[in-house]
Amino acid sequence: MERTLVIIKPDAVQRGLIGEITGRLENRGLKVVGVKMMWINRELAERHYCIHKDKSFYDNLIAYITSAPVVVQVWEGPKAIEIVRHTFGATQPLDANPGTVRADFGMQAERNLSHASDGPETAASEIANFFEPDELVEWTRCTDPWIMLKERGAAD
Repeated sequence: MERTLVIIKPDAVQRGLIGEITGRLENRGLKVVGVKMMWINRELAERHYCIHKDKSFYDNLIAYITSAPVVVQVWEGPKAIEIVRHTFGATQPLDANPGTVRADFGMQAERNLSHASDGPETAASEIANFFEPDELVEWTRCTDPWIMLKERGAAD
């Protein structure tokens, strides 16, 4: 089972899109195992976006993510990283496929509503930046057997 970090960014929170974005991920069949609303401080923002440190947009990115509250979530499911990224769409809303969060609600890359981990190693690191292990909940939904197939042998 794969886990990924999602950040519902300040513009989405301010626009009242928390439920819309969360609902889309739930509707896909993913399971939320961690969620909290917070105000990201500069230190955490710099740690989260350290890969962009030398890029021209870095200072604006830090100012943006620290400008208002966000909602951080951990989602779980088979191929959770890929499913979330497809649900959100391309970083540039004009390039995002119709029906994705960014195509439906976004206007520009600098205010693209959400963040999603881009790979398993990144997800593990990002989750650890925002959540203590005891803040993540292990649980089974009664619908899991209908949504998430267990691994089977090739003969099944």
